[in-house]
Amino acid sequence: MPHFKVQPDPAVLPRHKSSSTKRRKRPALGIIGGGQLARMMAQSGVSLGCDVIVLDPDPNAPAAAAATRSIHKAIRDLDALDELARSVDVVALENEFIDATILSELEVRGHCVLPGSETMRRVQDKLFQKNTIERAGLPLPPFASVSSRADVIAAGWRFGWPIVLKQRRDGYDGRGNATIRSAAEVDAAWARLDGARHPLYVEAFCPFVRELAVAITIAHDGSVARYPLVETVQQDHICHSVVAPAEVPEDVARRAGDVALRAVQAVGAAGTFAVELFLCEGGEVMVNEIAPRVHNSGHYTIDACECSQFENHIRALMGWPLGSTAMRAPAAAMVNLLGRGEGSGAPLGVAACLAVPEARLHLYGKSRTARGRKMGHVTATGATPEEALRAASLAASFIQFGDPS
Repeated sequence: MPHFKVQPDPAVLPRHKSSSTKRRKRPALGIIGGGQLARMMAQSGVSLGCDVIVLDPDPNAPAAAAATRSIHKAIRDLDALDELARSVDVVALENEFIDATILSELEVRGHCVLPGSETMRRVQDKLFQKNTIERAGLPLPPFASVSSRADVIAAGWRFGWPIVLKQRRDGYDGRGNATIRSAAEVDAAWARLDGARHPLYVEAFCPFVRELAVAITIAHDGSVARYPLVETVQQDHICHSVVAPAEVPEDVARRAGDVALRAVQAVGAAGTFAVELFLCEGGEVMVNEIAPRVHNSGHYTIDACECSQFENHIRALMGWPLGSTAMRAPAAAMVNLLGRGEGSGAPLGVAACLAVPEARLHLYGKSRTARGRKMGHVTATGATPEEALRAASLAASFIQFGDPS
């Protein structure tokens, strides 16, 4: 896919410090958080010659084995964050859970944080994110702020049941969401999401026919690298598989890509962002959510694209030219490896998985497994999306975690 440029928003795109302010043999990247996304970011950063320093309190965090060095301190501790930032050229984020106010303080101290605090302020509160997308004139399901059970019931009658009640911050993999089918279910949903303590909002339920996603990388100079539109399959609000490219009409793919690009422009993206979309009956495309980081829906790019979402993310953050997003095969698929219960994170079935010739195994090195926990993923390429998905699913079926029963 060709690269092109958009005009970056200077309010949300911090610039690198001049090379004279920090003298170092190698460029250095800091990552707040040490999970699997940080692990794959670190792998790409090291392969490009960066020193990668990860901040995470867990010495056994997945990224620790891939990073040059780890700082084992709390990720919301400003002194620890400042220690990280003073050691690197750019501070990156594994997730959107560090408050924008803390990131702003790092910027005030002269550190480069990407994405910047203003971008994160627009994205990490889902209600603010929805407002930003709406102001950009992009299609999305109706939504409203709620501060009481009565507000939720009123929204249900206004939008029509069912509706989805969501926490405005820190929700992921279905945590922080509750589908409500009638007024009688409001009390239970409010209690489960702890509406007395957590700010909530409500969305109309979108009767989609497919869930789609696009990964987009935006560099300092406005260059854009856009990956193929993919289809995601969710079970219990957790992504189970991804197929690339999505088998949709060409005009739908084009509109979805354009909507996604406008969405990340609206929040001032820097680096790789992912946009989750709904495809509705009749071909309408709506924005679901923006993830201000590399994303599960783009893991297939490690094996299937000329330059992965992780490598392009590092390139963008370090101010380097972006790589090609072209696929190396006609189609690809990814299947997540999810924990089925509590136990050891040691994998079983690796040999059988690796015997599937088209498949590639990626394990995250987590010491413990739990139900629904992402422990790794399998990718496969093929002549068609169906062929790739069959191979990835077969290989993934051999992997289990925990002690043998």
